[in-house]
Amino acid sequence: MTIDNLDPKCVWKNFYALTQIPRPSKKEWRAVDFMENFGKSLGLETIRDKVGNIIIRKPATPGMENRKGVILQGHLDMVPQNNNDVQHDWEKDPVETYIDGEWVKAKGTTLGADNGIGCAVAMAILESKDIAHGPVEALFTIDEETGMTGAQALKGGLLKGDILINMDSETEGELYVGCAGGLDTDAEFSFKPENVSKDTDQYRIIIKGLRGGHSGMEINEGRANSNKLMARLLLPLLRDFKGELISIEGGNMRNAIPREAQAVIALPGKKAAKALKAVNAAVADIKHEYAPIDPG
Repeated sequence: MTIDNLDPKCVWKNFYALTQIPRPSKKEWRAVDFMENFGKSLGLETIRDKVGNIIIRKPATPGMENRKGVILQGHLDMVPQNNNDVQHDWEKDPVETYIDGEWVKAKGTTLGADNGIGCAVAMAILESKDIAHGPVEALFTIDEETGMTGAQALKGGLLKGDILINMDSETEGELYVGCAGGLDTDAEFSFKPENVSKDTDQYRIIIKGLRGGHSGMEINEGRANSNKLMARLLLPLLRDFKGELISIEGGNMRNAIPREAQAVIALPGKKAAKALKAVNAAVADIKHEYAPIDPG
C-alpha cells in the first residue's frame, strides 16, 4: 500500500502530493506554485503575496456567514536532511515514503510531515463538500524553518479571520492556538593549523543511525546529539593520548538535532591500541546510556 491510499484519503493524497515536490526552505517555490494552482482549481479566492505566501479563502456554508472566521495556518517549506550514505538532490528529488507498521517514514531523509501533514489537512478542509463551517482562510507561509521570513513579510490586514489555528503540530487530537519563535547563533573560532606529527596513524570516527528530530518538538526527549557524542569521544583522545584532530563535521540544519557526525584523528602509533580500546569502552557506555531513548 502507498501512503496516498491511507485513511483518511482526503488528507493522505494531499500529503503524498507534497512529498513529490522538492520544497527545502528558501527554495520552496515549486510548492508555492502547487498551492496557488490548488486553490484556483477549486474556484476559491487565492492570493499570492510578493514573497510567496499563499492565502486561500473558502466562503462560509450557507447560513453560517456570521460565524467567526477561522484561519488555518501552515508552512510550505521543510527541513531538507538526508543521511550521509543517501544521495538526494533536494532541489530535484521527491521524498521516498514507505509504511512501517503504524508509521509513515522516509527512506534515508526527513519526511516533511512538518508541516506537510498540516498543509494536507487544511487542503482537505478546503476541498470538502460536507463540512459545515464559517468563513475559512488557509494561510501557507514560506521559509518557516530557517527564519520565518514568510510570516514576517505578511502584510498586516490581509487576513480577515478572527481565530488562528496553527496546523504545525504533530500531536493527534490537539490544536495549537498561537505560534512560537526561535533564535539562531553564529559562532566563529580561530585556530592555527599544524602539520600532522610523524609516526602517527589516522582514524575516521563515524557516528550514524541516531533518531535526530526537530530541535523544537523533540528537544525535550533527551535524544542523542551526534555532535555532542563526537566531542565525548574526541576529548580523551586529544587529552590523554596526544591525538591530533584533522577534520570534524556533523549535522547540516540549524533546527534539526544532528544525527550523524564524523571526524578524522591522528594517533601516535604506540598509543593507538590503548586509545581505540578507550573509544570502544566509551561507545559501549553511550549505547547503554541512550538505549531507552535513542537505541540507534
